[in-house]
Formats: sequence, structure tokens, C-alpha cells
Amino acid sequence: ERAREARDRLFRALPFACLESGTMLLDDRRKIGLGLTGFGVFFMFLGALFFFDRGFLAMGNLLFLSGVTMIIGPKATVRFFSRKRSRRGSIAFFSGFALVLWGWPMIGLIIESYGIFLLFAGFLPTILMFLKKFPPLGAILDKPWIKQTLNKVAPANLPV
Repeated sequence: ERAREARDRLFRALPFACLESGTMLLDDRRKIGLGLTGFGVFFMFLGALFFFDRGFLAMGNLLFLSGVTMIIGPKATVRFFSRKRSRRGSIAFFSGFALVLWGWPMIGLIIESYGIFLLFAGFLPTILMFLKKFPPLGAILDKPWIKQTLNKVAPANLPV
């Protein structure tokens, strides 16, 4: 009984713990996937910062895709990109990726960004709610004119 209580206290202290069942919400594979996705976004930012460097953009794309695959799994990734409602976003993302590899990084990044927006626009309210929990960002996102703009961009029942 004491060992069980100690284990429960340990799980409650961990940042990614599920308090009801004591199981981890993010296993090691998903944590690695989040890291890869973050590095992918960082490398894409560096590629844009260094005048659309092809190498950084290609590395960012590969890290981003491998991170998403690690987070949700290979089958779910294929299903996510091949759904009927995700078809336009997938075509734009992969076309932009191909343009980056073929030597048109500026046009490729613009098309790719449009595809990422189409693919992940449904997650925008959730991302905004997550960002509101950080004290500096929460205060900025609570400004009336920003709140009004965000409610137009990401309309949801969430109090953004």
C-alpha cells in the first residue's frame, strides 16, 4: 500500500502524467517526436532567415515529417495526410517540399506554409489555449484587439 502511494505521488509530480490512471500521456517515442517536430520548425525558420537556404529548409521538412510520424505513428500519419478533407493541404505541403528540393526554395516555402496552415488549422484553437497558459503570452493574448482578431482567425467555443 505504501509503495502504491509513493508511486502515485511520483506520477503526480511528473509534468506529463495522467493523474487518473497513473500512466504517462507522453511516452518516450512521443517526446522524441515533439523534439524532432520542434527542430524541424526551427530549421525551417533558419532556412527562411538565411535567405531561403535549401539545405536548412529540406532538413526542417524531413525533421518535421519524422516528428509527426513519431508522435502519431506511421499508419496514422498516412491516414492524416490522405484524408479527403486534408487532400488540398497535403498536396500543397508535398508540392512545396518538392519545389524546395528542386531549387525553388522561396516559392516552395510559401506553398508549403499554405499547406501546413490547411492541414493544422483545426488545431489552432487548441494551440491558442495552450499558449494562453504561459503568463507572458496569456497577458498578450488577453488584449481586446488581439482577442477579437484571434476569435476571427480561430473561431471556436473556446474562450480565446
